[in-house]
Amino acid sequence: MRNLFGSDNTGNPKGSGGDRTPRHSSGWKELLKHLSTQESLRVLDIGPTSSTNINYITSLGHSIYMANLVEEAAKPEWTIPGKDGAPPTFDVDGFLAVNLNFSGRIFDVVILWDTVDYLPESLLAPVFSRIHQVLQPGGLMLAFFHATADRETSFNRYHLTDTDVIEMQRAGSYPLLNVFSNRKIENMLTEFSNYRFFLAKDSLREVIITR
Repeated sequence: MRNLFGSDNTGNPKGSGGDRTPRHSSGWKELLKHLSTQESLRVLDIGPTSSTNINYITSLGHSIYMANLVEEAAKPEWTIPGKDGAPPTFDVDGFLAVNLNFSGRIFDVVILWDTVDYLPESLLAPVFSRIHQVLQPGGLMLAFFHATADRETSFNRYHLTDTDVIEMQRAGSYPLLNVFSNRKIENMLTEFSNYRFFLAKDSLREVIITR
């Protein structure tokens, strides 16, 4: 069964497309073991829509829901002009109501990718709190965090495979807004019961988080 939030639009936004780059992922390897031994899970993929992910997750007998928060957060409609010279603010409540409202559905797995590295700071705590609300107790979340920022960093669409490799493909020209220390990541995950960091050879840190 295929379930999507938002449009199933795999068209390329500005600055996207190109070849896929394979990358070993210890976090995905662990999550794949879970997906391969369970039945009828609800999976929330928070990233640019990938038909590869939709087809693969459903082939395992699970349902998948999509939420592309980075593309949505970049839209000017969420900016509230400041009054009397005050800086503009982000409409956090409105954004969550539109983009993370799942009508009471609870998920077993969330694949967050590196989404929070590209979100405004005011969204970070509310997004993690909402994910905590919609993730089943004992449910798992896979998240990536950039350890460094450089000119080569790009916003990517991540494609799943049936091995411990994921494929990265440029998905837009969105700027990297956040680079977190391990301590900051731990502080953002205080609502969750457990988390485990995985070492990587590149600039991405991977974390498996348990609700």
